[in-house]
This record gives sequence, structure tokens and C-alpha cells, in this order.
Amino acid sequence: MMNLSIRFARHLPTLAILTAVMALGGCQKPSEPSTDNGMQNSTQAAEPQTTKSEQPVTSTAQQAPLTILALGDSLTEGLGVDKDDNYPAQLEDRLQVMGYDNAKVINSGLSGETSTGLVNRLDWVLQTKPDVTILTIGANDAIRGIDVATVEANIRTAVKRLQDNGSIVILGGMQIYDNLGSDYVKSFAAIYPRVAKDMNVTLIPFFLDGVGGDPALNQADAIHPTKEGYTIIVDNNIVPVLEPELNKMLLSMQKNSLTPVEIPTTETAQ
Repeated sequence: MMNLSIRFARHLPTLAILTAVMALGGCQKPSEPSTDNGMQNSTQAAEPQTTKSEQPVTSTAQQAPLTILALGDSLTEGLGVDKDDNYPAQLEDRLQVMGYDNAKVINSGLSGETSTGLVNRLDWVLQTKPDVTILTIGANDAIRGIDVATVEANIRTAVKRLQDNGSIVILGGMQIYDNLGSDYVKSFAAIYPRVAKDMNVTLIPFFLDGVGGDPALNQADAIHPTKEGYTIIVDNNIVPVLEPELNKMLLSMQKNSLTPVEIPTTETAQ
């Protein structure tokens, strides 16, 4: 069982109040999705400063294109931050600095999204044919007090559909506030490691680790990260889990291709 960090727990009373604000306000799902249904290529931000060890390794080999689908709710969409500052945009920049020159991260986050809503739009998002999907969903279900069994069933359905379509799935774990009752909180948190184990997917234990509950890294609603918060999420929570999966996938491509495939040999910055 995962426990909230001390810093996260310290801010739970404030967050419990603000949870209701989010449910009624800025995280409402639009009645009709936009024409691209939340799928948009992230715009490149300014090139981050890097150390020598982070520079891409040049090679005459062809690097295979990589499509990464960022699938989820407002935490994925980047509610309240510029389009270049959400996590999908920052992740694309980070990967290219690391040497994954052909990596494209598609932002398919939708504010207010529940696990049921996400399952209902899977046919649409799968048109992107993602090599890897980072799935982060469930927070809005918890706000609404949706039965844990329903949330888990939806997540399992989403994972299976993604896997059946050839996508490697990385599941972002979520944790919620104590105001929903300790039994619900524990049951909800247990969904993610159980699904990851049963369905053989890689788990980010807590997507907001190091950011959740820190006023300096969250917007005024105390729920949605700032640009700086998303940078920590990308560098500390996503990249260390994603990079080994990308390298395994590229190695497999290399074994099955007559054309050499470049596999970056960078060191992940911590």
C-alpha cells in the first residue's frame, strides 16, 4: 500500500476543501469535445539547458519514429498552464534533448474526464497508433465518489484495448484525499499497483509524487501543477520509467529490421 508523502499529507485539509471547487469549476468536462478531441501535438518550448552527458549521441543509423500518447484528464491536458508548459509538451522536449529525435508526444488529456468517458473515446484516440501510452486517469472518478470497482474495471478495459492495438502502456498511479473516508482512499490507491501487476504494465507509483500538496509547485487551486511542477513530474516521475521502455522497444525494432536503429545512450538527469 502506498502512503502519501509527509508534505502531501500536511496540505490535505486545504486540498479537501478545494476538491469541491475543482469538481464544480475549472475541471468541468465540456458538453461536446473539441474537433480534435483533446489530441494535439505539443508545441516545442525553448530548448532547455543540458549537461554534456545529456547531449544526444550522433549516429548514422536511422532512428525509428516514436509516437507517445499522453492520455488522461486535466492533469494531462495541462489545465491552467500554457500549451508549451504541460507535461506532454515538456516530455517531448526532454526526449529530444536525450536523443530521441523522432519522438512525438500527443496530448490527449481532457479536463473533467472520468474513466468511463475515457473508455468511450478510445476508438478516437487509437487512430494515433501510439507506440507507448501514458495513462493517467481516476482523479475525477474519486471526486465524484464513483465505486472503486467501476473505476478499476474501466482502467482494465482501457489498458487491454491499448495493448490489443500494439501500444505499450505505462500506468500513472493516483492517490486521493482523506475526506472521502479511509476505506475509499485505501481501496482507490490499491487499484493501480494491482492492475499493473495483473496486466503486466509499467507503473508510475504516484504521478504527482514530489509535487502534490506543495503550494510552490501547484496553481491557486492547489490541485493542478504549475510549469515547474510539471518539469519535476517529467524529470523525476515519467522519464526514469519511460526511458527503459523506449530502449527495449527500439532494441526489438533493431533486431527485426535490416536497417540499423539508433538507440540513444544518454544518462537520465535526476
